[in-house]
Amino acid sequence: MRFGAAILRSYESRFAVEEVILNTGPADGEILVRIAGCGMCRTDLAVRRSAGRSPLPAVLGHEGAGVVVETGGPHTGLSNGDHVVLSFDSCGRCRNCLDAAPAYCGSFASLNLFGGRKENAARFTDAAGEELAPRWFGQSSFAEYAVVPARNAVRADPSLPVELLGPLGCGFLTGAGAVFNSLGVGPGDTFAVFGAGAVGLAAVMAAAVSGAVTVAVDRHSERLALAERFGAIPLHAASTDLPGRIRQLTDGGAQFALDTTASARLINDALRALRPTGHLGLVARLHSTLPLEPGALDRGRKISHICEGDAVPGLLIPRLTGLWQAGRFPFDELIRTYPLAAINEAERDCEAGRVVKPVLLPEGRSR
Repeated sequence: MRFGAAILRSYESRFAVEEVILNTGPADGEILVRIAGCGMCRTDLAVRRSAGRSPLPAVLGHEGAGVVVETGGPHTGLSNGDHVVLSFDSCGRCRNCLDAAPAYCGSFASLNLFGGRKENAARFTDAAGEELAPRWFGQSSFAEYAVVPARNAVRADPSLPVELLGPLGCGFLTGAGAVFNSLGVGPGDTFAVFGAGAVGLAAVMAAAVSGAVTVAVDRHSERLALAERFGAIPLHAASTDLPGRIRQLTDGGAQFALDTTASARLINDALRALRPTGHLGLVARLHSTLPLEPGALDRGRKISHICEGDAVPGLLIPRLTGLWQAGRFPFDELIRTYPLAAINEAERDCEAGRVVKPVLLPEGRSR
């Protein structure tokens, strides 16, 4: 089977849309999905800074959604024609997977970031026969088709715009899950979000659903305007005495905070903005030592890392689509679509902050 896909051949090169070859169909427990749309996440772009740990050449993309066109074996639980949202990979057998914590799968890094599943890896090549790295996050969905473990796929209502649903599998899932699952933000709670990108704005929307008083911090006025539209109090990141301003706006300090920036300054500001016993969650990967200022982590305050919003995708994704249908989680307002052929333009716009969530459409449609 031959189809188009965006290949990253080196850490410095641009993406190139090329013909790729799938030499065999889905194996037992897998499905073949025709991709309708795939979100671009900063984790995809971070491969360029992975110090060689992510093998190339590879087809990236891990926020895919589309239609099942073939199933492998009788036990996938899916049928041809099903609409699906694709999420992260997990083994399904380790203690954390069995405890309904697949984001903390013992094989998460190897399955999703550093090479993918080894089974049948050589079946995916470029037009010249060179092997491409095994599936990125179990998907490699910057492509017209993807072979995916059925475990990664969540059936979606066919009346929904499937081409826009992919970011629910990672970015929007992470922000909303951090609020609903990891932090447990509830009615009347006070909450501060640092960074109003895709994850942060999804958290703002989820906090509005939860009935919290929310402050959103960012340096882009356009993103602060979005946060305000979704129910948050906007606050510029360069504000004088940022922790003090947040404590004032939240009647003594935020009970919960979420940092999506990995900025040491903002993480310390977030800790200082918490009330005693407050909880700060981090979702961005830290690339250096995190210095904590004296007094930032005291009086019962705590800090934890959050992966994929502590989500079970099969439970949270339907909840988010239901909230969207009810007009309470308008994630589509964060999306700008691009044809797959314009992937490098989408990357530039994403890196420059001109778009919150790019979604690539393999068939060339855009809006």
